[in-house]
Amino acid sequence: MQRLAVLLFAAAAARGEVHVLTLRQSVERALAQNPDLALARLEERKALEGVRIAKDPFTPRITVGSGLAYSSGFPMSIEGSAPSVFQASATQFLFNRPQSYAVAQRKEDARTAAIATSIRKDEVAFRTTTLFLDAEKAARVAEMARKEVESLQKVADTAKARVEGGYELPVSAKQAAYNLARGRQSLETLEASQADAETSLAIVLGFGAEDRVRPAAEERGTLLLPESEEQAIEEAVRTNPRLRRFQSQIAAKGLEIRGEKAARLPRIDLVAQYAMFAKFNRYEDYFRTFQRNNGQLGVSVQLPILPGPGVSATAADTEADIARLRIEMNNTRNQITIETRQAFRQVQQAQRGVEVARLALELARDQLSVNLALLQEGRIPLRQVEESRIAESDRWIGFYDAQYALERARWALLHQTGDLLAALR
Repeated sequence: MQRLAVLLFAAAAARGEVHVLTLRQSVERALAQNPDLALARLEERKALEGVRIAKDPFTPRITVGSGLAYSSGFPMSIEGSAPSVFQASATQFLFNRPQSYAVAQRKEDARTAAIATSIRKDEVAFRTTTLFLDAEKAARVAEMARKEVESLQKVADTAKARVEGGYELPVSAKQAAYNLARGRQSLETLEASQADAETSLAIVLGFGAEDRVRPAAEERGTLLLPESEEQAIEEAVRTNPRLRRFQSQIAAKGLEIRGEKAARLPRIDLVAQYAMFAKFNRYEDYFRTFQRNNGQLGVSVQLPILPGPGVSATAADTEADIARLRIEMNNTRNQITIETRQAFRQVQQAQRGVEVARLALELARDQLSVNLALLQEGRIPLRQVEESRIAESDRWIGFYDAQYALERARWALLHQTGDLLAALR
């Protein structure tokens, strides 16, 4: 019994866990646990630490130590300092324009990284929404297929009984058995698709590959969409983070050029040092006066006279990068306009698709009702009724497909205009 219990537990662990979540809960979980988004946040954190690294030379650097040594003859220096019992030194940038621009560039890089994180966040939210709708649709269609298989089983049993009673030809029973087998095959395919969709959704949400996320039954509110195509394009261009990332990159390159040109400016550093000399080094034998405690405080000024052609060449190379970024930004703006226009039109097409699918469903349901009445009157065979029932089932699936296509098109449009996360709150 213990071994059986262990095997059952291992089998349950291998199957994983099924998490039932709403769309909002799924997106919240993805924004907190998605691996790709976690990597983007790490890059943003590295960019923020880069700002601290660039600002480091403007803070005092103090080092202490000892250069104590026995001198034979003239007391020579050790690493540029006279032999001392204790010594301390401090340095700090006071005026260094290239480094100041480097700090500003690092801050702009951190802003670019934050924008990249927001882009990844939008992509994760949209992907989660899409996979959620796919899983929801797969579960709904699979459930309908199960009910259809149950109905086909009853029909097959009825057809077999009627054939045995001599009320139907044997072909009717074979047709019913064929329909049942085809329905079971379709159900297996749909259940496999549902499992794949729920597993893909679980991975995006940060769960393991053995887990599944099943959409919870819920009533979602109406999405507020732009009223016109022009309004949708205007919002998309105004809020798109990809364009803001290009703007931030161009600003960072501009600061890089200013820093490269600032290499011609003077540089002023704060310098300070203290040393306590030992008496046994016999300084008094070589110098008129000896003092144990010695200190210096001042500035170091460096003035570049001939910085070389590398400064202008580097600046020209950076200007070429800026020109490339401007071209890419213009291409991206055009692409956003095209994608937003297509997304808006897809919503309109999906709305018409829902209306067509609804009419087709109503027609199939009416036809089934008519055939059921004719069957009771004995005017048509059972096979014709089952064909009508299968047609109605197909129309239901088509109606669900049209509904989910419309909802996906709406979410895609909100993703283009930058309103997807706001709509999920």
